[in-house]
Amino acid sequence: MLKFSLVGCGRIAKRHAELLGQNQIAHAQLAAVCDINPGKAEKIGKQFDVPHFHDMHEMMKSVPCDVVVVLTESGNHAKHVIALAPYGRNIIVEKPMALTLDDADAMIRACDKAGVRLFVVKQNRFNVPVVKLREALEGQRFGRLVLGTVRVRWCRTQAYYDQDPWRGTWALDGGVLSNQASHHVDLLEWMMGEVDSVFAKATTALVNIEAEDTAIVVLRFRNGALGIIEATTAVRPKDLEGSISILGEQGTVEIGGFAVNEMKVWNFAKPVDDDAQVMQKYSVNPPNVYGFGHQAYYEHVVDCIRNNKQHLVDGLEGRKSLELISAIYESVETGREVALRFRPQLCRLGARS
Repeated sequence: MLKFSLVGCGRIAKRHAELLGQNQIAHAQLAAVCDINPGKAEKIGKQFDVPHFHDMHEMMKSVPCDVVVVLTESGNHAKHVIALAPYGRNIIVEKPMALTLDDADAMIRACDKAGVRLFVVKQNRFNVPVVKLREALEGQRFGRLVLGTVRVRWCRTQAYYDQDPWRGTWALDGGVLSNQASHHVDLLEWMMGEVDSVFAKATTALVNIEAEDTAIVVLRFRNGALGIIEATTAVRPKDLEGSISILGEQGTVEIGGFAVNEMKVWNFAKPVDDDAQVMQKYSVNPPNVYGFGHQAYYEHVVDCIRNNKQHLVDGLEGRKSLELISAIYESVETGREVALRFRPQLCRLGARS
């Protein structure tokens, strides 16, 4: 049985705590929780009958665990991962792994030095329609890739951003691209391959925050294909969709719903035997934007640790989408197309005053 301790008891921690604290993950259990706000830690600790702390070092010294899960503000992920690495426990960190490439690199070095594995949460990679899409790509069913598109059309009102003072700030969060759409950016790059360049526009349309709530991005991939990212939290009055579509010379696939969980289109020029069942088997829309992927993600982590397998998204893999998001922000600031690989100059994500 692997024991998991949580650092950070905010909004996303509820999902992690439910999975671990309600025995939904085989061979995994919740050991302890921590938050600098004692009330938040106490609430989750009492709900799942585990010890709660307001100091993560006290928790690490007091309660044995195998994995520590960092669920703090995005801009604080790096300092917490770096501080926790010397305890020698494997580390899971929520998306995005950091807000700057320097921080991401420092996290990777710290975990390598301590000999611990760093897992970056990208749960949408484990959605069953996404797994099926990846299988088709690896099977070369699309032929030459032409166009990849992701759309994040969600609703986040001012009340959402007012829950915590760090939300929507450059220093600790960023906007829709670095927060809500980071999973979808990761999926697009994972499916379409490495990016050559990006050109982006962004605006803050309906809420009072530092960063953007709406953005569009045009991408050119190294393989010659093009891509589009449409991301907004300015949909009203409720969430509309989170989707990905891949177009190739031999096929078209679109996964929609509001959490990339519902197969919408599955068409190939050269059908195979199970194509007729794909739409029926992979068309389940989840009850919320978190989808079903977190459970499969934790099962993957447990399998990797117990059986010493390679994990799907380590620090280097998590860094890829952060570099792409940083390049997008650089394009927004400069008004120019930005080539990968690059070092940010004007990108404000993660900047501290």
